[in-house]
Amino acid sequence: MQNPFLNKTYGTPFDTVPFDQIRFEHYEEAMMEGMKRDVADIQRITQNPEAPTFENTIIPKGDRTLSKVTNTFFNLISANTDDQMDALAQKMTPILTEHSNRMMLDPDLWLRVKAVHDNHRPLDTEETTLLDNMYQSFVRHGALLSDTDKQRFTQLQMELSQVTLQFQQNMLRDTNAFRLHVTDPSQLSGLPERQREAAAETAREAGLEGWVFTLQSPSYGPFMTYADNRELRQQMYMAHMTLCTHEGDNNNLPLIPRIVNLRRQLANILGYKTFADFILERRMAQDTAHVQHLLHDLLQAYLPTARRELEEVTALARETEGPDYELRPWDFSYYSQRLKMQRYNIDSEMLRPYFELSRVKQGVFGLATRLYGITFHLRQDIAVYHPDVEAWEVRDHDGTTLGILYTDFHPRPSKQSGAWMTTYKEQWFDEDDGSDSRPHASITMNLTKPTSSKPALLTLGEVETFLHEFGHALHALFSRVRFESLSCTNVYWDFVELPSQFMENFAIEPDFLNTFARHYQTGEPMPQQLIDRIIRSKNFLAGYACVRQVSLGLLDMAYYTLTDDFQGDVLAFERQAMAPCRLMQSVPEACMSAQFGHIMSGGYAAGYYSYKWAEVLDADAFSVFQREGIFNRQVAQRLRDEVLSRGATEPPMTLYRRFRGQEPTIDALLRRNGIEKG
Repeated sequence: MQNPFLNKTYGTPFDTVPFDQIRFEHYEEAMMEGMKRDVADIQRITQNPEAPTFENTIIPKGDRTLSKVTNTFFNLISANTDDQMDALAQKMTPILTEHSNRMMLDPDLWLRVKAVHDNHRPLDTEETTLLDNMYQSFVRHGALLSDTDKQRFTQLQMELSQVTLQFQQNMLRDTNAFRLHVTDPSQLSGLPERQREAAAETAREAGLEGWVFTLQSPSYGPFMTYADNRELRQQMYMAHMTLCTHEGDNNNLPLIPRIVNLRRQLANILGYKTFADFILERRMAQDTAHVQHLLHDLLQAYLPTARRELEEVTALARETEGPDYELRPWDFSYYSQRLKMQRYNIDSEMLRPYFELSRVKQGVFGLATRLYGITFHLRQDIAVYHPDVEAWEVRDHDGTTLGILYTDFHPRPSKQSGAWMTTYKEQWFDEDDGSDSRPHASITMNLTKPTSSKPALLTLGEVETFLHEFGHALHALFSRVRFESLSCTNVYWDFVELPSQFMENFAIEPDFLNTFARHYQTGEPMPQQLIDRIIRSKNFLAGYACVRQVSLGLLDMAYYTLTDDFQGDVLAFERQAMAPCRLMQSVPEACMSAQFGHIMSGGYAAGYYSYKWAEVLDADAFSVFQREGIFNRQVAQRLRDEVLSRGATEPPMTLYRRFRGQEPTIDALLRRNGIEKG
């Protein structure tokens, strides 16, 4: 079969990836050919006898083979991998990294880019941003280094790419390796019927009698919340918090110092004292002082509330178990759920019947229709990479196609844990004919699966996760910029979470819930008294949750503000970094770092603070909708026009001020969480 990646177009609806035509051997062949075509493109630029210009150096049309195949391949490494794919990733990652570095360190290409940067025709805003980004990208990839340092830089990059990939693959394997097998039904005490049924199906799939619980979120979370058996809760907690810390092939502990030190060394070669200094230079936060200031302010504001919340949960546990009962981490979810029931008469299981997945989809898609006038149309003629996946054509209010949205909701052994949005194709305007090439976005999650007797019934937290990733997808789908590298979500990392976290605000709005939240059996709408209890309980443990996020931000910054090689004990380093946020006695063996993919193998190294940074923005932005109406089309259109469609064409604060009329403050976030400003 002919390799589909090597054709100029796929010949599919909307030129979507032909997953049904791709064979494993196509990936390596297309990657190798794509690299050859890249080299030929660069040679055409560097061998051009004409003087360097914006047109002949910065924006010449190039071959897209490599980006097509690598986007598809590495997206599937996260969403639907196997041993064969993982082995190929290990083989090709250093080759691809070396190729990328060779392109960025090409001396002739650099001289032409620098010449255009230093002397060019008048440029519009988007052209100016593109040129500046390209110039800075060359510099930040070592263009100004000596030949010796360039060689060292390339070696470090290749090693880092291999180690981070290994970290990610270890996480998936170790997560899949654990299962809690229960054969005594008395050990299921406290677990809702749905969790028992799902665990029984997992056992049957594994060829076992009884019930099997895993570390996937839809299994782990409810178990820790509802299981009466404290010993089993402790067993699950310890399995989760010691992931990738045991001797063997999946041990990430030796990889952490290598990852941290490689990043610091790369930053040092480029002239930066720390990796955080290097990263934050191209972020809204600008420097470590601003990040530390944000984390400090949040900790001071939320820590008293978090301590009070812990005292209240502890008091309930001792009231139940006796005055000498010591609350441990594997008890917190269990007793906090009981406190929530006692205080508000509400919990996640109570809400599940009203959050059947197909209705939630209608609600989330309907929200976008109401805000922006866009519609979603299921396309059976678009190939998908797994039977769980659906492909949707997204149309604008005038009927034109905005893009394609893939949805992938449920966990499976071939998928990484967590939730994310990615693109198989981004948006740009063709430089030849001016046509608008629309994006193909995908939202990938690990939400509750259906069982043999029940459809997929989600928790409110899972609805929020759906809204979050959907917000990222809207950011991609609304993109309308000229250049691909500035389109979709290619914005500063501490700005990228604004569109996603903004959408989470709708989850507890009565006018939104009333559009879709109906009982999956009776069709009855969610009772108003239940909605009222959701709203009253919305800030339950808000202090505790914020302090936990700050603790992760502090850990991230501790690793990436190091000025010397990290050679110490990972667990001890982690405990010290997170100490200002510690609320209860720590467990010596527990280790977040070994499974902290965001900052080790993902894109959040020296950037985990972004979630809290963006939370300030999203609370401030949503306050406009609260004032003007949560479905206000004029406000939504302004958000779309000034922020969501503009990608990275201008500095993010410029875009935000244009929407909001002013810079954000922490006040809206404190009000939303019921925290008094000190």
